[in-house]
Amino acid sequence: MSNQGCELGLIGLGTMGRNFALNLADHGFPVAVYNRTGEKTREFMEKEVDGRDIRAGYTLAELVGLLRRPRAILLLVSAGAAVDALIEELLPYLEAGDLIIDSGNSHFTDTERRSRSLAGKGLRFMGLGISGGERGARYGPSLMPGGAPEAYERVRPLFEAAAARVNGEPCVAYLGPRSAGHYVKMVHNGIEYGVMQLLAEAYDLMKRGLGLSPAEMAEIFAGWNRGELASYLVGITARIFLQKDEKTGQPLIEVILDQAKQKGTGMWTSWDAMDLQAPTPTIDTAVMMRDISGYKTERLAAAARLKGPARAFKGDRGRFISRLNNALYAAMVLTYVQGLALLAKASDAYGYHLDLEAVTRIWRGGCIIRAALLEELREAFQARADLPNLLQDPGLGRRVMARQGALREVVAAAARLGLPAPGLMASLAYFDAYRSGWLPANLIQAQRDFFGAHTYERVDAPGVFHTEWEEDE
Repeated sequence: MSNQGCELGLIGLGTMGRNFALNLADHGFPVAVYNRTGEKTREFMEKEVDGRDIRAGYTLAELVGLLRRPRAILLLVSAGAAVDALIEELLPYLEAGDLIIDSGNSHFTDTERRSRSLAGKGLRFMGLGISGGERGARYGPSLMPGGAPEAYERVRPLFEAAAARVNGEPCVAYLGPRSAGHYVKMVHNGIEYGVMQLLAEAYDLMKRGLGLSPAEMAEIFAGWNRGELASYLVGITARIFLQKDEKTGQPLIEVILDQAKQKGTGMWTSWDAMDLQAPTPTIDTAVMMRDISGYKTERLAAAARLKGPARAFKGDRGRFISRLNNALYAAMVLTYVQGLALLAKASDAYGYHLDLEAVTRIWRGGCIIRAALLEELREAFQARADLPNLLQDPGLGRRVMARQGALREVVAAAARLGLPAPGLMASLAYFDAYRSGWLPANLIQAQRDFFGAHTYERVDAPGVFHTEWEEDE
């Protein structure tokens, strides 16, 4: 071990914290660790460190004393009040220029508040989004840092070494000031919600629509993962269908309850998108479908009373699966399009100055939404950095247009079969609305003026107008 101070202090030895500490140490950076429960620290040091330059602090004062100046301390604890409490505990041991990094799934508004508060005390603060789960933390996650540029420079060598790499490029980049990193991670998670919903709908169409077995679906998803749909989520879906339940011997997917939980990041994405008036219908729908999945008792009662069409697929199954492949590609692209358009809007609104080419670059590896199509999105931003919407890119627009027929066919089939496919439907509606030079919003303007005198605009003259509408007595 080196006699020099540790490069980073890490607080929180849960699954992510332990693995990230090992990752950094394996790349030659001495790390100091602390956990509120000292027994967990001792267990980690005895069973997992295995000669690496990782040092334990059993009090916060001891941890801080192990670090080189200016100190950098990474928090891997639950978002919310726990972060604020831990920062307050650390303050007596820190000095001007030290850096605190919050790497939990904190809401970006909390990161804004903490940045301002700590700046007033002479301290630096960084919000760091980490994606990739347990394996990513250990062997290479996607890292999304935001804060002061000089704060990022303090930890840049560590992050670049620990991050996943694609074509030799680390999946980390400085994203912008204050809460930029946590905002990008929030939208990453919103896109994740949307893509997972689309894959669940494809599963439902194959299971209840075509009557396919888990083994048959595993083969289909594995094939898709070798083509243009290649992605982390498609790949793990294929593996999920092959997993057997140790208790029953059945495919495990068949014994998992159909209720999906959520931690809130998808919902936060929808909330802020609505605040910024940036449409994200596929993400919004994914949040809604997780909500409705929780009404299991009501759904069972409704299933006994509310009848829909007979689920008898008529057609060529092989052809439909091919069309579903193309429909999924279009809908997945449209989900990324919505998320990145939200980032463009937020960048202007919050002064982040985001480089969306860099965002798509660091999402190509390590993270949950990594996918082959991100290379296409990156190329679009390389060609035109100020794209307000990726559908404006000629190449990407053509690829979506070429698959719109498949998306329409699959959406129509879902409606005929009475199977809910709102993510696919919302993606198609977004595409059709965005490509419409005219929308029926003029009627909404008229209705608002009729009942509330909210005024309207005209196509043939500037300004705002109001009509005294005739109402029935």
